[in-house]
Amino acid sequence: MKKLYLLLGGNMGDIREQFRQAKKNIVSVIGPIIRESGIYQTAPWGNTRQPDFLNQVIIVETNLSPTDTMNCILGIEKKMGRVRTKKNAPRLIDIDILFYGKLTLDEPRLKIPHPHLQNRRFVLTPLNELSPGFKHPVSGKTIHQLLRVCPDTLAVKKN
Repeated sequence: MKKLYLLLGGNMGDIREQFRQAKKNIVSVIGPIIRESGIYQTAPWGNTRQPDFLNQVIIVETNLSPTDTMNCILGIEKKMGRVRTKKNAPRLIDIDILFYGKLTLDEPRLKIPHPHLQNRRFVLTPLNELSPGFKHPVSGKTIHQLLRVCPDTLAVKKN
């Protein structure tokens, strides 16, 4: 079993209910959730003319391959009503793969670890809550070290 770190995010509708449904779907098709961070609120990143986001990191155990995991995630998002429009648009649910164990992968449709996680405080803060000593497989820095030098200045508060 691999430890899969996922980021849940959303800023439309009943976000907490969306997270509950997403986690239920993740358990049924990807694997059991073994840990969850708190839920954090942050201003939108990129496209700032939209409601604040809620984000949560979950750790899942899975036997699926990274590609199969990504396909399951896309299916869950679609089932839950996610419509992909433009980058950084408002969304009901967003599920990102942050880490898949210590694996590094660079394919056109899938990059692991997530290529921007070290630059996003809304990702690092809940990650730091769960695994401050986890080492990024590319940089070798811990999550705590990455958070301390993160260039993102948006406030992230526990909700």
